[in-house]
Amino acid sequence: MTVIVTGATGYIAQHIIKELLKENCNVIGTVRSESKGEYLSSLINSPYFTYAVVPNIIAEGAFDQLLTENNDVDCFIHAASPVDFQAKDIQNELLRPAIEGTKNVLHAIEKYGNVKNIIVTSSTAAVRDSSGNRDPEKWINESTWNKITLEQGLVSARLGYDVAKTFAEKEVLKFADKNKGIFNITTVNPTFVFGPQAYEVKCKEKLNESAEIVNRVLKSNPADEIPLHVGRFIDVRDVAKAHVEAMKRPEEFDGKRLILLHAGCTNELIASIINKHFPNVNIPKGSLEKHEEQMKTGDMKWDNSETKALLGFEFMCVEDSNIETVKQILDAK
Repeated sequence: MTVIVTGATGYIAQHIIKELLKENCNVIGTVRSESKGEYLSSLINSPYFTYAVVPNIIAEGAFDQLLTENNDVDCFIHAASPVDFQAKDIQNELLRPAIEGTKNVLHAIEKYGNVKNIIVTSSTAAVRDSSGNRDPEKWINESTWNKITLEQGLVSARLGYDVAKTFAEKEVLKFADKNKGIFNITTVNPTFVFGPQAYEVKCKEKLNESAEIVNRVLKSNPADEIPLHVGRFIDVRDVAKAHVEAMKRPEEFDGKRLILLHAGCTNELIASIINKHFPNVNIPKGSLEKHEEQMKTGDMKWDNSETKALLGFEFMCVEDSNIETVKQILDAK
């Protein structure tokens, strides 16, 4: 089987590629430049991986040539989408790449490809409501949508990310409704994604947004106040496995949204785990009591039982995931 993975240099995408290669797939990863492609190829080091340069995913027809030249592709995994909570130009750094990039992928598949299975990496940002009108007593599940507006997304990069993911996934929904019975389509909606990088880390200064949460705690001083972070957790390898399950069982996963989240995770918990397993690291101690308090007041009511039943595997625990992440960061020179 031949699979295209967009945004191949990304944190999640690299893990997806790694899992696909374990399944003996031929993988074509899209990158923005030849230099990025060569570097990624050297990391992956597999004869079954090749790269294709797509310099600008928002350009009209961005993926047309890719699919005309690779008409034997069975599955298309669209994982390319920016995650930058410090973005200044929200429209061009977040919204357009996510929304127009997704539209360009779907247009190319519809017009040029022989693809029948489409998997799109979305986010719980498209599921939980950040419009300001969320009912805290309402359970959030696979059928829930964020009610945020495009205008609200221009207020901050954090809301811009929510809008980008929500409206990009709505493009997928429109495409699915228009092409019923033609394609198998799945969206994968992870929460904050933790875990080690798929391949060697050569620099620990700045990681992807979710893994950077761990890195920031790791770089703090003992006297520092631990910044507030409250959310759920999922390990990146479970995210990758979910994509691969959707590839392997397209009919079962058709029309499904996979909400990927597990235990609660706060910076207090992360600091506690680091201190427990890496006692020589000089950081704030962290408090499990504060972790519990913060989760009680800051968590939402999530129900992803349908997703877990469909996937059929146990998610990795937050402690093991953080241990492996920290070890990799500390080993990086």
